[in-house]
Amino acid sequence: MARTSGRHRAVAVPTRSRRRGLVVGAAAVVVAAAALSSWAATAPAGPDGAAVAVAETAARPTLLEQARADREFRSADPSTSTAAPVPPAIELPGGGRSFFPDRRVVALYGKPGVDGLGVLGQQDLPSTIARVQATAAEYQAVSDRPILPTLDIIATVADTSPGEDGDYSRATSVDDLRPWVQAAADAGVYVVLDLQPGRSTFLEQARAYEELLRLPNVGLGLDPEWRVGPGQVPGYTRGTVGAAEVNEVQGWLAGLVQEGRLPQKLLVVHQFVDSMIADKMLIHADRPEIAVLFQMDAQGPTITKGLAWKDVLQDAPAGTAFGWMNFVTLDEPMLNPADTLAQQPRPDMVSIQ
Repeated sequence: MARTSGRHRAVAVPTRSRRRGLVVGAAAVVVAAAALSSWAATAPAGPDGAAVAVAETAARPTLLEQARADREFRSADPSTSTAAPVPPAIELPGGGRSFFPDRRVVALYGKPGVDGLGVLGQQDLPSTIARVQATAAEYQAVSDRPILPTLDIIATVADTSPGEDGDYSRATSVDDLRPWVQAAADAGVYVVLDLQPGRSTFLEQARAYEELLRLPNVGLGLDPEWRVGPGQVPGYTRGTVGAAEVNEVQGWLAGLVQEGRLPQKLLVVHQFVDSMIADKMLIHADRPEIAVLFQMDAQGPTITKGLAWKDVLQDAPAGTAFGWMNFVTLDEPMLNPADTLAQQPRPDMVSIQ
């Protein structure tokens, strides 16, 4: 069905609510400045007593401590050591170095400080950490895998105005995101930085967040709906991305993993119609450094979402994972954890917007 708004002409967007992902002008970002050291890395228990699988910092070094120790190890003078040291293994929150099928991701989606872009922005930083852990506990009660609580943060937001750089996308600074990434690491929570690049490219925008992507608890999300070409404006034209660009991002991201001897990184590619990803079957899914996941982010009645789910599964290369997005106010109704995980195949990731 076509949707219209006071600002935009009708665009055929049959199942998606992400028009709410479009903002006009610079989005205000409110970043909590609370002391991150007050956050423990323990997780709440689910309704049946099952604990959420998060890192226990009392039992093992924090993720940032692991990364720091690894850098120190690689920079050490070998002539001062009488025995070959064993480098520390940097792990994901909750332990281990790979994503699927060892775990299931449950994420809150949105932009810090912006209520209208998803549930992540509806409360301050400490409350967001508590909320994602509580949500993860609800899913853990009905999950056959350990749950990894995750913050899916919109790092760049598509815009109808070009901005100073002309790319029709507003970026959140690394400085503003750093407290969120740090708090997540301290609490055993993963982070996905989501990109809506406008007329820029995914790789160009990803490079701006290299400092954060070199951390073991940070992955990347690509939202092709907001990736438009020259002469096109986000919101007036639904964007698309080709396999070559996705693979280019993968190659760069894999390089960061190799250089830092990091655990596997999650790469989320959003989709709700076939046209959003060209040559989908050519996307690489065999890089050990990257877990590629296609995220179904349609909204509306359950039957409509089910049809979009089938579209997302179609033409996916072997070895990819799949995610399902629930919309709190726009699904009819929003599925509960048990019904969400009853989808076939069972989603490897669930996001709540």
